[in-house]
Amino acid sequence: MTPYIPHTDDDRRKMLAAIGISSIDQLFADIPEEVRPEPSLFSQKGLSEAETFAHLAALAATNKMMVPFMGLGSYDRLIPAAVKALASLPAFVTAYTPYQPEISQGLLQAIFEYQSMICELTGMEVSNASLYDGNSAAAEAAAMMLSSKRKSTTILISSTVHPFMLDVVHTWAMGTGFVIKEVNVSDGSFSIDSLDRLIDDSVAGLIVQSPNRYGVVEDYTGVADLLHRHKAMLAISSDPLSLALYSSQAEWDADIAFGDTQPLGLPMSFGGPSCGYIAVHKELMRKMPGRIVGQTLDNRGNRAFVLTLQAREQHIKRERATSNICSNQALAALTTTIHLSMIGWQGMVEAANQSLAKAHYLASELTALPHVHLAWDKPFWCEFTLRLEHPELIDKLLNALADQHMLGGVKLSRLTNDSENDALLVVAVTEKRTEEQLRCYIETARRVLA
Repeated sequence: MTPYIPHTDDDRRKMLAAIGISSIDQLFADIPEEVRPEPSLFSQKGLSEAETFAHLAALAATNKMMVPFMGLGSYDRLIPAAVKALASLPAFVTAYTPYQPEISQGLLQAIFEYQSMICELTGMEVSNASLYDGNSAAAEAAAMMLSSKRKSTTILISSTVHPFMLDVVHTWAMGTGFVIKEVNVSDGSFSIDSLDRLIDDSVAGLIVQSPNRYGVVEDYTGVADLLHRHKAMLAISSDPLSLALYSSQAEWDADIAFGDTQPLGLPMSFGGPSCGYIAVHKELMRKMPGRIVGQTLDNRGNRAFVLTLQAREQHIKRERATSNICSNQALAALTTTIHLSMIGWQGMVEAANQSLAKAHYLASELTALPHVHLAWDKPFWCEFTLRLEHPELIDKLLNALADQHMLGGVKLSRLTNDSENDALLVVAVTEKRTEEQLRCYIETARRVLA
């Protein structure tokens, strides 16, 4: 194919003469020759479509395909092919909520369906149109709790939440004058006794996560009651797929439910993009960041969708805004909506149960090996933490698994920079892992650790 170049040789000669030079090379005389592209780059013959496809396929073949047993917030789960096909339709990919949003009834309806699904999963009454990711949702939850309790200055956060969540919340608090206090634990799960020692009238609320960074499914019995006695709030982050098996945030009497919808239709994609969710009871909806789509009737009596409660967020003075959330990834929220519509509640339960069974099978086989133990004897779902007697064994195991094209887990100290976590390996097992892959992991570990 010949590219369309409108300038003729005569045109170029006239332009060069007008600026007093004789060749195009003189335009780039200030660029050292050793960093200039070789002329051959511009004189290569073009490839046909078939040749281009073959060349790109050869380049792609140099990639090493790995089977991930890594989690800690990003999980390799089954996604029906139709999800990507539908989410990639031009009507969705190119859509943008206009400044008269009611014009885009299709997009508003999709967001309304997303909000409805999040409320059904969490047991809450109101959801927004999504956030950037689960970690930024934690910062939004902190802001909501502080603005809801006058004269409060402190947010408590469990040290068992994801390390990146801790980083984001601490970063958000810098320069605000608010205090972030970590509720430290020693046995892998949150303790109400630790909370009792820290709670006072300056505390606006507590942020916790279940399953937590170690994969432990937490028990929050009595936590909300203790907080509410001090007029403080409870915000719980949960993997939305785990809600198919375990108690929802509303069942723990949480005030704010939040998390990340990545496990629901979004690929790992080297860490993003993702989609945060946040949902509350009606009493807090005016404090909630981001857009909220509501359903009403138009002047003809037909169902219509609108952006509601806009004054608190879209039409507000900059200095009074409660959040920096903008358009965000409505496409990611749409993808989650399509995924949930396709797999349904039964599909969620099946995926969650398979993850549970496969994770417990792998954990039982690995802990039967010498030098390997569960870090804590606590209930877990699809992710568990191993403690190896010698930290160097983790690198040895991960290298051996990499030779088998497997990413064997996350060495926790890589994310926390804490030597106490040097001997901890977090392993995630989803419904996507096959019996053959599990056996390969076990046999490799047996060969390395026995």
